[in-house]
Amino acid sequence: MKPDFYKSLIENNKAWVQSKLDLDPEFFKRLEKGQQPPLLWIGCSDSRVPANEIIGAQPGEVFVHRNIANMVVHSDMNMLSVLDYAVNVLKIKHVIVCGHYGCGGVQAALGNKSYGLVDNWIRNIRDVYRQHQDDLGKIEDETELFDRLVEYNTMEQVYNLAKTSIVQSAWERRQDLNLHGWVYGVGTGIVKDLDVNFSCNSQLEEFYRLAAV
Repeated sequence: MKPDFYKSLIENNKAWVQSKLDLDPEFFKRLEKGQQPPLLWIGCSDSRVPANEIIGAQPGEVFVHRNIANMVVHSDMNMLSVLDYAVNVLKIKHVIVCGHYGCGGVQAALGNKSYGLVDNWIRNIRDVYRQHQDDLGKIEDETELFDRLVEYNTMEQVYNLAKTSIVQSAWERRQDLNLHGWVYGVGTGIVKDLDVNFSCNSQLEEFYRLAAV
């Protein structure tokens, strides 16, 4: 890191503000009036996975929650508070759980090394491995195994999302709320849709089945 890195952040901010104003003098005035994003993004805290940039979204278009390994844990009041506000106040229409290949949290869950407090968090990922061990146990290539666990972990978080009381209540009142699972390739920049999608209109019976598990 360059010694003047911190100072450069302030200068970068000024340049960014000016670039926005050059294109649209009213840009910040509109943002000041409030937000109505159509999307909640639940992603990993990894610095290489910036939600807005990946999908080309502007400020005000994405409501974001990030944690290690993009987890949806039913005892996580931070995540649940974000979800509740997004669904019940902002009335967002889409929730994307986005994992990424090369995720450090998933990699840590594959080994036996202790990392301290975070061990309690990645215990959830090890549970995902246990759920899918019949498939994962057949994979001999380490990279393939790593990638597949990233995908399974993301899929399971979408299922966890579908089972939350917040999403269940929204679907029961027929709110237009759609859940999706993606994985982002850090080395390619490409998003992979895992084809795990749930909505009130098309997947209500499946949702009730999931909620009962």
